[in-house]
Amino acid sequence: MTRLSPLSVLYRAVQRSASIVFALAFFAFTGGTAFGGFLGGLGSVALVGVAVIAIAGYELAYFRRFEYELTPDTLDIRSGVFSRRNREIPYRRIQNVDISRNVAQRLVGIAAVNLETAGGGETEGSLRFVSYEEARRIQSEVARLKRGDTDGDAPEPEQELLFELTPRELAIVGALSFDLRLPGLVFVFGSTAFPIVASYVDVPVPAGSVAAAGVGVVALGLLVALVSWAAGFASAVVNYYGFRLTRVGDELQYERGLLQRYNGSIPIDKLQTLTVEDNPLKRRFGYATLLVETAGYAPSSDGSNGSGGGGRGSEAAIPLATRDRVLGLVADLESVEEPTFERPPTRIRRRYAVRYSLVLGVATLALYGANRFLPQEIPWFVPLALVPVAVVAGALQWRHRGYALAENHLVTRNGFWKREMRFVPYYRVQTVIERRTIFQRRWRVSTVTADTAGSISLVGGDATAVDIEAADAATLRETLNDRLREALSARREARQQSRQAALGIRAAEPDRDTDESGEPAVADAEADVSETPEFVEEAEPAAAESVEDAADAEDAEVAEDTDEFDGEAEETADPFIWGGSVESGDDDATESDDDATESDDETGDEPSGDGR
Repeated sequence: MTRLSPLSVLYRAVQRSASIVFALAFFAFTGGTAFGGFLGGLGSVALVGVAVIAIAGYELAYFRRFEYELTPDTLDIRSGVFSRRNREIPYRRIQNVDISRNVAQRLVGIAAVNLETAGGGETEGSLRFVSYEEARRIQSEVARLKRGDTDGDAPEPEQELLFELTPRELAIVGALSFDLRLPGLVFVFGSTAFPIVASYVDVPVPAGSVAAAGVGVVALGLLVALVSWAAGFASAVVNYYGFRLTRVGDELQYERGLLQRYNGSIPIDKLQTLTVEDNPLKRRFGYATLLVETAGYAPSSDGSNGSGGGGRGSEAAIPLATRDRVLGLVADLESVEEPTFERPPTRIRRRYAVRYSLVLGVATLALYGANRFLPQEIPWFVPLALVPVAVVAGALQWRHRGYALAENHLVTRNGFWKREMRFVPYYRVQTVIERRTIFQRRWRVSTVTADTAGSISLVGGDATAVDIEAADAATLRETLNDRLREALSARREARQQSRQAALGIRAAEPDRDTDESGEPAVADAEADVSETPEFVEEAEPAAAESVEDAADAEDAEVAEDTDEFDGEAEETADPFIWGGSVESGDDDATESDDDATESDDETGDEPSGDGR
């Protein structure tokens, strides 16, 4: 068993005791002396010392009681000071191995290692802290053992540099980034500071007039835009400084960060969805972002795992590059190119225009009603001037929405201000759902959603075909079900052939079914059948057992891909091969397509985000 780095005791003790020591020290030199004079202050100092010693003692005990070991099949972790916890994490379940280091950790040479597993709502295993060299060794060893190389004699796979962010591209990332989390704070600050600033600036605008109100709104809007852009620029530079993406065997490995440095791995065979994301500015200059999503990846709220996905469960494989370069990497990873999309019916453009016009109408009525209660008159008719903009926005939304059925992938596209094009392999689809709101029924359209194990349904992370003809929606749903079964059957057959090749079993060849005289070659077939068990049992029994173990592991992975994602890698029967419906993989979500449709018809809820 291996222990953490001895430096972790000092670092964790300082990290945990900083706030406690500060609070006790403040009390010691303020309230302590007031209540007990010199003795009171001395007692407070002693209390601070006791707290520091207690924290240091706990961290020392934590260090002595924390052990981990890389076995041939699992990563074993034993931890706990008062309550012991033993964990065995199978390598085939590990999705990501991430290494993070902040400035202080880099100075002392330690790093945190986070292991994400399939089905994990949080980090399954965390090593805080080991040396940076040990962290890289763990990352490399886990990847090697996942490949099945238990003896360590196989050479390390070559590293292929796929993408590296240059300083010029980093500046472009910052220039095209906006942090929209600050406008609320800016609004509060601006609404308070504007009257103060205006009192010191001699502006020839009549006080209390409509012009003064307009100038204030414009100034506040510019302030919000400027601060949001500056915050987005700083955040992008800090997050993506020194970004590198390499391909090592069957994994993608990335490295990025200025203040907090991240090293992470993304298993290629665990990719659920590839997303090409852009906005009007990026499209204008020919840039895009590539996001990759893995099953069960659960970024923490503080971003300690280095996802940079903002809690959405995705990794930025390429933060910014030319669109052709991004699509080239998609083609390299998934062998799929940007298809020609089937857009919603042309009448849906009117629906979008009407929707936006109704929003403007509600805003106009609200301003008109406010005029009845406010002493100052508000230009309530201003929103009506934006009706042509609503018509154009509806046309743009229709234009940038659609879906396509590629040879092995479902591809969807949605959004204008934030356009997302998602590539989903058929075999990764968990459930296919068709929904219609009361508004969609009036326009005779539906929304079809392909749910995957890695998608975050609550925030619209699924591949969704929005507002397509109702008849086409039913056909699309059935087609996705059929292609899902075919894809899973093909993958299972390929795995079976791989096992047979590893065991030395040759598949029957058509030209050997009959001999030259036209008679069936029964003797040869019987000989092959009789010789095969002898080869397996006598020639290489150990090899046969290892292959069988690998086959069991592969079956467990198939169960992960086909069943609804529940965090258990049990070997289950494939419902798609044995005649079950695609919705049976998610009993909680829906029992059948018709049930899902009837339920949505009764509720009539408008799908959130991109139409769900």
